[in-house]
Amino acid sequence: MRYEILGRLRVSDGPRAATIGAQKVETLFAVLLSRPNQIISASQLMDEIWGEHIPGRAAAGIHVYTSQVRKFLTRFRGAEAPIVTISPGYVFDPQDDELDYQLFERLTRLGSKHAREKRHRQAIAHFEEALALWRGPVLIGLGLGPILSGFAVRLTESRMECTEALIESCLTLGRHREVIGRLYSLTVENPLREAFYRQLMLALYRSDRQADALKVYQTARLTLKEELGLEPCRALQDLQRAILSADYQAGRFRAS
Repeated sequence: MRYEILGRLRVSDGPRAATIGAQKVETLFAVLLSRPNQIISASQLMDEIWGEHIPGRAAAGIHVYTSQVRKFLTRFRGAEAPIVTISPGYVFDPQDDELDYQLFERLTRLGSKHAREKRHRQAIAHFEEALALWRGPVLIGLGLGPILSGFAVRLTESRMECTEALIESCLTLGRHREVIGRLYSLTVENPLREAFYRQLMLALYRSDRQADALKVYQTARLTLKEELGLEPCRALQDLQRAILSADYQAGRFRAS
């Protein structure tokens, strides 16, 4: 059985997949999933579900929501649900079941290991398998309190790093043209992430599209100036200078 939070929260078992539907119950379940084998106090759960507007019967509500999660999980596991009551709260014990974000992290680590060892085809396979686990933003549809918001930020950053590493391995293997379309989309979706601009410039330049590569630099520079008041990072500036220098040298060679 797999607990899936890389998208809408759901539980799957082979071809079967089910969601809870009630937002407060899903939020409680998501907090427990985000910290397996750790005690989550009732007060932490209240903060996550209600924020600063905790109702008078919140403790009773936490008890009811936990019971509803347990009832939901018995559809997959039978009589025993993997949520244990331990003062001052609850512990989620996945036992032999799988959490999709932990699988994502394992696959990303394997991909990074292969990349460091210059086995880029294997690295690409692991990175692609890791990214295929994502069905949308982390815990889409839930309001994120202090625990879940930090959790979502961490996983979203890991997703971006995995994507960067995948493209870097593709570039190392000379698959420049294959990644250009994807990188254009990534720069639009993540306009302040300079790594994607650098990779796009490199892919375009190596595909004999020097002018387009320089246009990407100007787009990045304008965006960073308008949004942050900053110049592009050193890596982007160095790449722009390298492209300009290479074009100048090539022009001199052709002229002679």
